[in-house]
Amino acid sequence: MRVGNASGFYGDRHSAVREMLTGGPLDVLTGDYLAELTMLILGRDRLKDPARGYAKTFLRQLEECLGEAVDRGVRIVTNAGGLNPAGLATAVRELAGKLGLDGVRVAHVEGDDLGPRHPDALTAHAYLGGTGIAEALRAGADVVVTGRVTDAALVTGPAAAHFGWGQHDHDRIAGAVVAGHLLECGTQATGGNYAFFTEHEPAALLRPGFPLAEIHDDGSCVITKHDGTGGVVDVGTLTAQLLYETSGARYPGPDVTTRLDTVRLTQESPDRVRVHGVRGEPPPPTLKAGLTRVGGHRNEVVFVLTGLDIEAKAALARAQIEDALDRADSRPGEVRWELARTDRDDADTEETASALLRLVVRDPDPEAVGRSLTGAAVELALGSYPGFHVTAPPGKGTPYGVFEAVHVPVADVPHVVVLHDGRRLDIPAPDTTLDLTDVPPPPLPEPLPYDRDRVRRAPLGLIAGARSGDKGGDANVGVWVRTDDAWRWLAHELTVERFRELIPESRGLDVTRHLLPGLRALNFVVEGVLGAGVASQARFDPQAKALGEWLRSRHVDLPEELL
Repeated sequence: MRVGNASGFYGDRHSAVREMLTGGPLDVLTGDYLAELTMLILGRDRLKDPARGYAKTFLRQLEECLGEAVDRGVRIVTNAGGLNPAGLATAVRELAGKLGLDGVRVAHVEGDDLGPRHPDALTAHAYLGGTGIAEALRAGADVVVTGRVTDAALVTGPAAAHFGWGQHDHDRIAGAVVAGHLLECGTQATGGNYAFFTEHEPAALLRPGFPLAEIHDDGSCVITKHDGTGGVVDVGTLTAQLLYETSGARYPGPDVTTRLDTVRLTQESPDRVRVHGVRGEPPPPTLKAGLTRVGGHRNEVVFVLTGLDIEAKAALARAQIEDALDRADSRPGEVRWELARTDRDDADTEETASALLRLVVRDPDPEAVGRSLTGAAVELALGSYPGFHVTAPPGKGTPYGVFEAVHVPVADVPHVVVLHDGRRLDIPAPDTTLDLTDVPPPPLPEPLPYDRDRVRRAPLGLIAGARSGDKGGDANVGVWVRTDDAWRWLAHELTVERFRELIPESRGLDVTRHLLPGLRALNFVVEGVLGAGVASQARFDPQAKALGEWLRSRHVDLPEELL
């Protein structure tokens, strides 16, 4: 079965649906539109109009391409339903009628909404698995719309329906989970955001094609892309995606617990990588659920500091603003300063001679972050450091969101499929579950013997790739190398203590290191580094997308033989 992907997030390439439908044969086309931040955006949409709450761009894509999908016999599975899968399913039926495609059968999956149990949350949704999707497809659905499901469920559901897998086919389902994880972020599997991108021709990376998986009955697959499309599919690009937003050897989900330490990647030919050997265990007895809330209001101002005495200029601006905030009617509850030394000595442009001093304030009261900060910053225009100006004047405070992950018993969450003919099917919870316990870490490889007098101080990224991302308030940083000798060095060199030295921001936080020898990889989870999640914008890089690249840029003593 050939399963393609045409969206990795809400806002991905609009033309991807048509490109995937017309670029080559497919059985199923999936689209992932949801992320933690997206749920907050859709929640605010729903406040304005209760009939909304779904990804509107999906409808526009379908208007252009539904006829193409019907003609080619490609079924469409998407989580674009967001907070309102029933509403999107109705909209798709209406669209099909308008296009003269009255025979299109549309089903949707619901039950993930936990809002009544969390009335103080803007959104509250459990992550369902792929079983409901499978039942909808078995009943003949052409389009399946879901709310919050795991990203991999968009692939496990179609695979289970196609091959007739049952809930106890853990190894097969785990293989499909890996395929789904590799597809879910679209072009990140085909060369996008790839650490070693300079090793590929720039023309190949100009417009990466979207990935597809050729899935087999045993759960193995080949990840590839349509012939003639851009990008690269190789062991490196897939290793990077496998490490994205995961943690240790066990990857729990509602369908299965996937053993990432069993994944094997083999380059079969250009742009074709075989994924095999994956093992699975029963799923945990709980489901992850994501809650989003409005956390308060925030505002910011960025002061531009140019030329000489950058530190002194920053100190003066900070002292003046702090004094003004102290004298204001309401001082913000949180005040954070950050100085980015983007300036250079003897610069030949004013921009490269300038540093940026960023001030972020937060408070439940919009007045405390609005009028107070605006007055404090604007009134300094003629009475502060030489060359005073800001990138933009502060305006009114804007609300920000926070994300919280909780776990609920799987039996407490309804999983319901509403078929194209209106019938409702209750999906039973798994009859076998596994309480996750720590997997004993695999043994460390023998350390690499090398001449310690022949080391070179150089960036870690000369030999190691990295991919990082967010999970709520935590960040993960996956680091991998491409030779056995480099793995023997990395596994002993990049300890938790060494990671904290290289990433000072992680000092004082809980950092866990996981070994994945089959991928020659380490995965670090840094707890709390992102505050209350991406929507809270707690740091400069709120989703930790570049945290891995920062790590790669840090200098370490590299054995010359590895270079």
